[in-house]
Amino acid sequence: MTSQELTQRRAFVADWFRSLQDSICSALEAEDGQGKFMEDRWERPGGGGGHTRILTNGNVIEKGGVNFSAVHGVPPASSVVHAGMDPEKVKEFFAAGVSIVMHPSNPQVPIIHMNVRYFDLGPDKWWVGGGIDLTPHYVKPEDARFFHETLKVVCDKTDPSYYSEFKKWADDYFFIPHRNETRGIGGIFFDYLSSNEKFSFDDRFSFVQGVGSSFAGIYVELMHRNKLLPYTAEQKDWQKLRRGRYVEFNLVYDRGTKFGLESHGRTESILMSLPPTADWKYDHQPTAGSAEAETLSWLRKNIDWTNPTK
Repeated sequence: MTSQELTQRRAFVADWFRSLQDSICSALEAEDGQGKFMEDRWERPGGGGGHTRILTNGNVIEKGGVNFSAVHGVPPASSVVHAGMDPEKVKEFFAAGVSIVMHPSNPQVPIIHMNVRYFDLGPDKWWVGGGIDLTPHYVKPEDARFFHETLKVVCDKTDPSYYSEFKKWADDYFFIPHRNETRGIGGIFFDYLSSNEKFSFDDRFSFVQGVGSSFAGIYVELMHRNKLLPYTAEQKDWQKLRRGRYVEFNLVYDRGTKFGLESHGRTESILMSLPPTADWKYDHQPTAGSAEAETLSWLRKNIDWTNPTK
């Protein structure tokens, strides 16, 4: 690949992610009915920048972030080593993508996260990665089935093996070892997908586009299903505890958070995923037979969410 071709690819990737941010924000504002995204444009001192959009105190979304970034410069040594390259020989990187987290006010509406991204270390090494996962405060099998069946359709358009492979990856990735529980009901997760004898750049990036484009339809439907359901003060307390688990995962295990901080990214944008409020109670145990205990019983790996049974 020539330097001109690489420049053209980077521009194409950045433009597509930027348009994805626009379309998702428009769809979420329409379903929320009140909240509007505030945009904060920023520049990265080492090269590049992005647009962080935050919605707060909407009808449905208490705090949500949709972040676009396209950054470049001297690569973090950890990324170069992980790619199997010599840090002394790699002088630049380029990374672009969209990262989303939505924290609803109603505990009947789930938290959702998505990240889709492209990364290269110059013309000789590139890959795509990302994922989308759902973290309900109260697990509802019918919502879980809708979510996973939609993702399976997206995956099957590229390869029939993708869904099972990437679902397992999500089960393993979105897991909190010190709690011995999954962060939610999983989804799909993938990383380091590059070209090989079967898949070209166009194939890989088309898959990323499919995942990214599925987000608005998925979350608008889940908002619509659950936003008017009643809830109690006790359920709000439970929501804060589940948000606490979300915080634990993002600060201790999440790769995107670690990469952003290691590469001297913009702290406010990196930590936009954190909820407005969260709570931790010492050795909290839900009442046996309660909806909260039922939810905890679902937070484990290897559930077939297209046909959820105990």
